[in-house]
Amino acid sequence: MSFTLQPSPAARPNRCQLFGPGSNTKLFEKMAASAADVINLDLEDSVAPTDKDVARKNVIEAINEVDWNTKTLSVRINSLDTPYWYRDVVDLLEQAGDRLDQIMIPKVGCAADIYAVDALVTAVEAAKGRSKRIALEVIIESAAGIAHVEEIAAASPRLEAMSLGAADFAASMGMQTTGIGGTQENYYMLRGETQHWSDPWHWAQAAIVAACRTHGVLPVDGPFGDFSDDAGYIAQAKRSATLGMVGKWAIHPKQIALANQVFTPSDEAVAEAREILAAMEQAKANGEGATVYKGRLVDIASIKQAEVIVKQSEMISGA
Repeated sequence: MSFTLQPSPAARPNRCQLFGPGSNTKLFEKMAASAADVINLDLEDSVAPTDKDVARKNVIEAINEVDWNTKTLSVRINSLDTPYWYRDVVDLLEQAGDRLDQIMIPKVGCAADIYAVDALVTAVEAAKGRSKRIALEVIIESAAGIAHVEEIAAASPRLEAMSLGAADFAASMGMQTTGIGGTQENYYMLRGETQHWSDPWHWAQAAIVAACRTHGVLPVDGPFGDFSDDAGYIAQAKRSATLGMVGKWAIHPKQIALANQVFTPSDEAVAEAREILAAMEQAKANGEGATVYKGRLVDIASIKQAEVIVKQSEMISGA
């Protein structure tokens, strides 16, 4: 283990992030009543340019008036290459109350993007005497973003989460696809005459997870565009969970239950993790550094793996 230890990410459930446009006020109460852990009120891609000002006012009103219960409440501002983002930040922090938890920054390409938003947030917080410190989350959506992913993950102590935005990422990379997430028809290998589909997002997700885990940031899988394909959503979510991501976006209410299902450790997985911890405690009492559990070797590294599952389960259940 390096002398420099990995910091722990924010200890909060992040299994599902539910998105809704700030221009559609009818959705806010439904989002608040949903089973999503994180709510992202959107001022960016889902809002037309002519509706930006109205959507911003709607979101501020919703933050102040809707009962969001214990959910993490986040607002996706407009990207830094637009004339809207600074007003998003200023109006949110000057007019919205302390119920706001996070600001999501889209299309981040380098650490300087985080610095710009952080500086503005810090100034407004100081000017308004805000007692609650706003956290940041970012979306990696470009070649520049993935190339600079580690410096982005280390850019600010405010940064709590990072997601992969598959659609814009694919466009920036010049990928020949119009799909948002999932396997792609032409991304396959042959064994004889049998096609085997690979995961074109795997390498980017792995880079995000490594950067996030190095710097104590929650890695989150982004959108899955085909909300009629439950099996495809679950398959991608399971791949992401296996890689170390903590949750996934929902762009449709039906995806909430799917995300929660995948990113909640099963009773069987938790029971096995606890059994491994108990077996290692017995081995330690016997002066041994390893033992055999169900025919396989478990050692000190196994403790760390099991602890991840147990802690995640306890956090979700509120234990």
